[in-house]
Amino acid sequence: MILAGAILAGAAFCAASLAILLRRRNMQIWLGEYIRQCRWRRIRFASPCPHPNPPPEYQGRGKKRQRDIHVLLCIADHFEPLHGGVSMEIARQRVGQWVEEFPRLVDSIRDSDGQRPKHTFFYPLEQYRGELVDELAKLCRAGLGEVEIHLHHDHDSAENLRKNLLEFVEILSSRHGLLSRHRQTGQLGYAFIHGNWALDNSHPEGRYCGVNNELDVLRETGCYADFTMPSAPSPTQTRKINSIYWAVDDPRLPKSHDSGVDVGVAARPENSLMLIQGPLGLDWRQRKWGLLPRIENGCLQASQEPDLRRLGLWLGARVQVPSRPDWYFVKLHTHGCASENQAMLLGKPMRAFYESLVERAAADGHFHIHFVSAREMYNLALFAESGEQGPINQG
Repeated sequence: MILAGAILAGAAFCAASLAILLRRRNMQIWLGEYIRQCRWRRIRFASPCPHPNPPPEYQGRGKKRQRDIHVLLCIADHFEPLHGGVSMEIARQRVGQWVEEFPRLVDSIRDSDGQRPKHTFFYPLEQYRGELVDELAKLCRAGLGEVEIHLHHDHDSAENLRKNLLEFVEILSSRHGLLSRHRQTGQLGYAFIHGNWALDNSHPEGRYCGVNNELDVLRETGCYADFTMPSAPSPTQTRKINSIYWAVDDPRLPKSHDSGVDVGVAARPENSLMLIQGPLGLDWRQRKWGLLPRIENGCLQASQEPDLRRLGLWLGARVQVPSRPDWYFVKLHTHGCASENQAMLLGKPMRAFYESLVERAAADGHFHIHFVSAREMYNLALFAESGEQGPINQG
């Protein structure tokens, strides 16, 4: 009886500890959906072909042919030169390091279309300094990146947000020659990432935003897609994960992007905004206390370097449009102006990752890597939604 009681007490303690840990990491928000996706085999614990010799279950059975895999890799950088309240001198050094070192890093790297890696710099509106953006524009003109919009704000209003966004869009376009235009209408467009992850006033304490109809304001000012998610372990994380979807704003409520209609599954809802999420799941090979899996959220930083093992997890998240099951949308995020992250992103770890992708594609004719910007990823999602079956470079 004493032994049984001790076992029950131990089990209860473990369960309570697990519940506390889940709450601290806000996993209760999305874990149920993750389990559902695993159950329906949408998520796999290994990539379809992470190694030169794919496992038998992905080689095809009987007369079935192994399916090609096209990895669409986008790196969305929360690019904040003045982060930490640093001086302009340090901000110049941060941007200058990117302008000088990134071209050298990727010079000899080519994807399956012959393109070099590219970086999408989501530049924060509130940190705008013309000379810094001028420097980034040099990389864009060299075909190595594009600039989009990032924003940190708090206790804002829809009117003020609209005004600031429209002004920033005009500055980036007219002064710096940045941003894109709609092919038919000519309207200026931009991709967006919300600072502090609090898109559409989604922080439970009402912090870091203040605008319940933010999705509508973004769409009406030219935003074609949001790239904020995933935000785990932040409490702003949505229940919907590993998806490309249309979200419709409900101005009465915050966090309207908590649910939506998957792109390619049904018609686009009226007045909706596309959200392109990065991978979110559990990494069972990296365990806390040797027991509990760590969160894999597609973050690139000094403590989370990219490699082919993580690529397997990103592919396993299956962020896709149904009509193109051979396309895997892999949107990663980083803070490229943090000094420790810069050393990784512009140094040997990132170079080694790019080289491993190219070598992987050379070793297997069924594996293809495509380096894309946020804008190109959005266009390819639309291309897939339309049912087109052409190659990547037609999207």
